[in-house]
Amino acid sequence: MIVPIVEGHAERESVPVLIRRILQDKGVYRVNVRSGVRVPRDKLLKPEEFERRLEFARRQPGARAITVIVDADNDCPRDLGPRLLARGLPVAAGMPLSVVLARVELEAWFIAGIESLRGVGGIREDVSPPGDPETIADAKGWLTRHMLPGYSYMPVDNQSGFAQRFDYVAAAARSRSLRKFLKDLTEIAQALA
Repeated sequence: MIVPIVEGHAERESVPVLIRRILQDKGVYRVNVRSGVRVPRDKLLKPEEFERRLEFARRQPGARAITVIVDADNDCPRDLGPRLLARGLPVAAGMPLSVVLARVELEAWFIAGIESLRGVGGIREDVSPPGDPETIADAKGWLTRHMLPGYSYMPVDNQSGFAQRFDYVAAAARSRSLRKFLKDLTEIAQALA
C-alpha cells in the first residue's frame, strides 16, 4: 500500500485518485493506495513533526511506500524537497519515500494540462495554458477566472474530478514538479512490483 501525506482536505482524495490512475497506466494493479494523511503545511514543516507523520504513515497496516506532496508556496522546491527527503529517509527505514513540492500549488498541475479539462467542472472550452503554469501565485484563482460564469474553483468539489480527468502526461511537459512526481511514482511502482 502507498500512503500519501498531503496538506489539504481536497488532496486527501485527489492525490490517491491520481496515483491510482498513474499506476494503472503503468500496468500496476496490485498496489493499494490509502486516502491521504492530511497534515497542514505549517505543521508538517515544523521540526520533528515531519518525522512523526512519516512514522505514522510507515506504521499503517500494509504500508509499503510513502509519498509526500505539499505545495511549495514561496519555498524553492529544489532546496526544501531534498532537505525533507534527507530528514525522512531514516524514518522510512528502507521503505520507498517520495517528497514532491508542487510549485507553487498543486493546482498548477491542472493548469499545465488545462486543455484536457475544457468543459469539465465549469472550465471554459476556449481556455489555453499560460506559458509557465508553475509561476502562477494563485492557481486556484486562475482556475476560477477561467471557468464559466457562476462557477468557481473549490478544491473539495473540483480537485478529485480534475485529478481523474486531466492529461497528466501532457501536463508534465509544462510542470517540472509533476515530472518529478511521475518519476518518483515510477520508481516506487518498480520497487513494489
